[in-house]
Amino acid sequence: MRERLLVELAERRDKVLDLAQLAAGETLLDVGCGEGLIGFGALERGAGEVIFSDISADLLAFCRQAATDLGVVDRCSFVEASADELAALEDGSVDVVTTRSVLIYVSNKQAAFQEFERVLRPGGRISLFEPINRFAIRPRATWAGYDLEPVAEIGRKVRAVYEAIQPEDDPMLNFDERDLLLLAERAGFFPVRLVLEAEIRPPEPHTWDGFLNSAGNPNIPTLAEAMEQSLTESERERLIAHLRPLVEQGHGEWRMATAHLYGNKSEEAE
Repeated sequence: MRERLLVELAERRDKVLDLAQLAAGETLLDVGCGEGLIGFGALERGAGEVIFSDISADLLAFCRQAATDLGVVDRCSFVEASADELAALEDGSVDVVTTRSVLIYVSNKQAAFQEFERVLRPGGRISLFEPINRFAIRPRATWAGYDLEPVAEIGRKVRAVYEAIQPEDDPMLNFDERDLLLLAERAGFFPVRLVLEAEIRPPEPHTWDGFLNSAGNPNIPTLAEAMEQSLTESERERLIAHLRPLVEQGHGEWRMATAHLYGNKSEEAE
């Protein structure tokens, strides 16, 4: 699973940078940089400077150390900031702004787009990758695309754990591709383009331990933790007896949609 995910991440990085049309010597702002997937990719492509920006001091320290180890720290700067508050950066100071799965964590997405527009030079570009999690919302009688109707009451108890943490108005769930286009347009980007990729298919078979001990995102518990919190021992046994064969044999439905949005700041912008 790790090897497959690394391949997918490399493909996403390359597409974000391709759509950004990054030119040698330009300055790229990697918003929500994480461990620097896009930023270090930009340096490999000849970016003059990469600004690694994240709300996590630990991740910025990781990127700084990685940049030092790679001998590129002189072409890097590091800013602890949220996507919707980039006050440390001057107006018109970067050529490209990128994100990868960042806006899904931001409540005020319009403010983030306004900040992207502000820090870009006239003619600068955005290239954003965001999952459209709303597409994956399923009926309550399922879990991660697997049918829980035979153990519906147990399934409801597990779902309640997650719904208490992430209701449907959570930033991860309260937008789709149309909202992204509207937000970019309102911020003054023109032209704007969006490529939507959506897929519905059977899931790949998974090992039970991997499925049980994985979380869909950093803000929620693993299924094992949710079961421990919400179910009795007998309920856990019933759920596992029903769900495990479905997971291991790939008997369910996988739904995923992602959006690549890219566009330009007006050449006439001051």
